[in-house]
Amino acid sequence: MLRNLDSGVLAGYLAALLALGFVLSRRKASVSEYFLASRHASWPAVGLALVGSNISPGVLIGITGAAYAFGISVYDYDWTATVILVVFALFFLPAVLAARVYTMPEFLERRYDRRVRIWFSSLTLFLYVFLDAAGSLYCGTLVLKFIVPGLSFGAAVAVLAVLSVLYSVTGGLRSVLYTQAVQAVVVLVSALLLAGFAFVAAGGWQPVMHAAPVEYMSLIRPASDPYMPWTGLAFGLPILGFYYWCTNQVIVQRMLAARSIEDRQKGALLAGLLKLLTLFVIVLPGVAGHVLYPRLLHGDEIYLRLAFGLMPPGLLGLLLAAFLGALMAQLSASYNSAATLVVIDFVRRLRPDASDQAVVRWGRVATILCMVVSAAWAPQIVRFPSLWQYFQAVLAYTTPPVVVLFLAGLLWPRANALGAILAVAIGTGLGLSLFTLSVLGLLNLQFLNAAVVVFCASFIALMIGSLWGPHVAPPASHEYEYSLGTALRQSRSGGPSVRIWAAALVALTAGIVIWFR
Repeated sequence: MLRNLDSGVLAGYLAALLALGFVLSRRKASVSEYFLASRHASWPAVGLALVGSNISPGVLIGITGAAYAFGISVYDYDWTATVILVVFALFFLPAVLAARVYTMPEFLERRYDRRVRIWFSSLTLFLYVFLDAAGSLYCGTLVLKFIVPGLSFGAAVAVLAVLSVLYSVTGGLRSVLYTQAVQAVVVLVSALLLAGFAFVAAGGWQPVMHAAPVEYMSLIRPASDPYMPWTGLAFGLPILGFYYWCTNQVIVQRMLAARSIEDRQKGALLAGLLKLLTLFVIVLPGVAGHVLYPRLLHGDEIYLRLAFGLMPPGLLGLLLAAFLGALMAQLSASYNSAATLVVIDFVRRLRPDASDQAVVRWGRVATILCMVVSAAWAPQIVRFPSLWQYFQAVLAYTTPPVVVLFLAGLLWPRANALGAILAVAIGTGLGLSLFTLSVLGLLNLQFLNAAVVVFCASFIALMIGSLWGPHVAPPASHEYEYSLGTALRQSRSGGPSVRIWAAALVALTAGIVIWFR
């Protein structure tokens, strides 16, 4: 049970977050305002919102728990994300922005054809509802049940889903984006406080470093490692990272909402910088927890064990408020982006003459429907071995064809619709087959290595289809330029300050990796 002070802080914070969302939702809801915040967001808001979208309850519990169980190699997801954000901001983002699209499936349709757009929209909706939203609901519900003993699982899911959808339904991306920016600051501060208490309780930095097993403190693991083999780090992890940070509607939609290309690039670089901090505020506290609580049966228990065991009154309430606020930010982001896909990629195609008011109304209906479906699926996640395995395995087996289509579409002028359809068919079929064999215990293939296999098969299929079919030139428009040379020229579009930021960020990332290699 929470103390009165913690309960007051928790209730006050959540009420303030909802109030901020409602205040920001009072602008007139045009299509551009509702789905892209009128493309007028500043780079600090974009960067913080990107981090707020990413630091979900699953990240806080899953990464700390993975560090407790396996060591700091889980940080490979974060530092590779920083490098990917730098590359995307400099080389690929200008091409995406030039197309003036609302959704990433819309971008693929212009490069290939309508079938590719429908496939990617459907896949993205599936991942948002059944992976992101349902996983966050499941994780948040476990915490809410801990705070309110006796609360049923279904009731906890319903409460969290309804709270998260309220300001997303009314205000669209503006209210979601700025509440996420506030939430990112609170989460990072509260996580930093928890890290400080954990290291103090464990005796300090040096005792934790000496007490941890040597392999726990290494980012680069042998190929036989079941969790993070170096082969998966080198080849599989960049595939998942490129999908998440460069093609994921939740992420790219925040960049599209910025007011200038420089703001978009700086926002991405700020997010990359903040991702580097997770080593110290989320990952290493899991290692310190291994010193404090060495015999936990499940690593996922360590986050709440540290919070309730170490945080003083008031700060515990702030930490839990940040946790539930992160849940609401993640859910509202998923629901808003899912609604964007439904309306732009399906409703507008079926009803091209619909007014802005009708389109926004359909967006609100889609948001509520996505909430209902994810809430219904969330209790089923308990049937899977672990939340982390549920997240990563699904992404590894389903998303490599997406990365193939985007990279080939941006860098290879010969890629055409026939090749794209073959890549989708072969990649999706192979991914589902490998996933099924893995679940049945008939195939022992680490999921990051499986992602490489699916990626290669999809790429070969795209090449064969594109070379076999007739040559069709990419759209003849200034919005599309497909070559590596063009990408290099586009890297200069944000000005010298962006390139300096990017170089410094890469150097800092390299320093951290070398330190903990």
